[in-house]
Amino acid sequence: MSTLPGGTVTFVFTDIEGSTRLLQELGDGFAEVARDHRRIVREAFGARGGTEIDTQGDSFFFSFPRARDAVAASVDAQRALRDHLWPTGADLRVRMGLHTGEPNVGDEGYLGIDVVRAARISAAGHGGQILVSETTRALLGNQLPDGVQVHDLGEQNLKDIQHEHIYELTVDGAPAGTKPLKTVGTLDSRLDERIDGYIELQLERAFSGDLTPARLAAGGLAALGVLIGFFIILLVALKLIFF
Repeated sequence: MSTLPGGTVTFVFTDIEGSTRLLQELGDGFAEVARDHRRIVREAFGARGGTEIDTQGDSFFFSFPRARDAVAASVDAQRALRDHLWPTGADLRVRMGLHTGEPNVGDEGYLGIDVVRAARISAAGHGGQILVSETTRALLGNQLPDGVQVHDLGEQNLKDIQHEHIYELTVDGAPAGTKPLKTVGTLDSRLDERIDGYIELQLERAFSGDLTPARLAAGGLAALGVLIGFFIILLVALKLIFF
């Protein structure tokens, strides 16, 4: 995790819409669909300099040093997913959410509200959509990938995130989504649990990774006091934000 991009980064969360339904419909055939989906997303994001942070089932979490590369990768992935000949006639649709911020980088990954913001934006979308925060939209300016249009979806009230201005990027003349976004009370509970689980895991790793005997001996009691104080403040802040 020490090689994670720091400073200003753009996060991308992706998730297959209706994957449980697809599994029920395709049975054993879902394994091939899932395998192709993983390959397409990883190839598209890796080609644009993305770093894979986490994957759970059919969900991905990537970071990019530049917002424009994150958007270009998302567009490439949506095109590849759209044009792929899926086995057994599967109708696979992936939602993507992007947000740019300056998160903390710990020994085990990213921490901070920017991670949550990107995940909530993704969870609010529908299959085939690319949703971006106002910050990411501002960094793009007028330099959009060819064939991409921007649609202002206005302010949205997402879980843990109030008054987030969201934009949709459509590809190759596709119309903007007609369904309302999944705001507070309508989020996909499965993805919601994954987001909460990721946050909890980072907290657990942060504590267990830094309070080892070797580090206590090396840092001394003074360093330990500063470290404990930092994590207490961080824990309190996160609880105020999330709970």
